[in-house]
Amino acid sequence: MITDSITIVSGLPRSGTSMMMQMLQAGGVPILTDNVRQADDDNPRGYYEFEPVKRTKQDPSWLNAANGKAVKMVYLLLRDLPADYRYRVIFMQRPLPEVIASQKSMLASNGQAGTSLDDENLENLFAREQQEIAQWLSRQPNFSVLNVAYTEVLQDHAQQVEILNSFLGGGLNTTAMRAAVCPDLYRQKG
Repeated sequence: MITDSITIVSGLPRSGTSMMMQMLQAGGVPILTDNVRQADDDNPRGYYEFEPVKRTKQDPSWLNAANGKAVKMVYLLLRDLPADYRYRVIFMQRPLPEVIASQKSMLASNGQAGTSLDDENLENLFAREQQEIAQWLSRQPNFSVLNVAYTEVLQDHAQQVEILNSFLGGGLNTTAMRAAVCPDLYRQKG
């Protein structure tokens, strides 16, 4: 596995980033998480979040201990990463109607209101933001990006795990990574 870079698992909220963190951890990648956000019915295996990530723009000092590790970061924060590190980004992609349905379900179960945008406008916003971040990433010389389709991981664990293992330099426990995938948690389907 490559240890001279930081692995960033990113994507829209509810796009499979927690599942990917579980897979990486099972494969032997050290992860950065603080377990502040506890597992719940929406993410029964945990969220794998790391609170300092949210303040990267103001305080990127957490990156000093992140080399060779994986951390989860919502896609809009990728631009806050300083240019003096190397990053391998695993960008999770999921059909936008599924993302929106999953977000609504999670917000409802937590008693929270969602956005005032209707589904069509929210889908357009997400599509535009994803396109903008993809273009930005393509211009960053210190970023390598692997786009991973959430549904493909669920449908063909073996192939996707091999692609991930190759992207990260090899040497991961691919059997454990495949075992970490739980298709039963795929609840909002397109």
